[in-house]
Amino acid sequence: MTKPVPDPPETKTPLEEALRAEEQARNREAIKRALDFYLCPEPAKPRRPSTMFMVCPQVDTESLLAHACESLASASTAASNFANELTGSQRSTALGIQQIVMLAELAVNRALDRVDPQA
Repeated sequence: MTKPVPDPPETKTPLEEALRAEEQARNREAIKRALDFYLCPEPAKPRRPSTMFMVCPQVDTESLLAHACESLASASTAASNFANELTGSQRSTALGIQQIVMLAELAVNRALDRVDPQA
């Protein structure tokens, strides 16, 4: 059955209109934030290393390599001495660590030779 008279249009109070406008504004802000997040990411901030244990930037490469070589030699000796106190798989592990340190020491020595050839 059809109704001869149409329903009257809905009338909203000013309060309802204000609430609806506020909700639309919040939705627009949320949409803008989401689009900005995915489409306009902030550029990555450059990494700033910690200055707690910082090597002086003015130190020359030869000095750095010489110090690294001495440190690796000390670590190799310490690992070797420690391995002598162990037995079994623990001893093998300590000797493996000592060998890795020794190989690093050889690499640093080669780099040091290239920086300052002793010819």
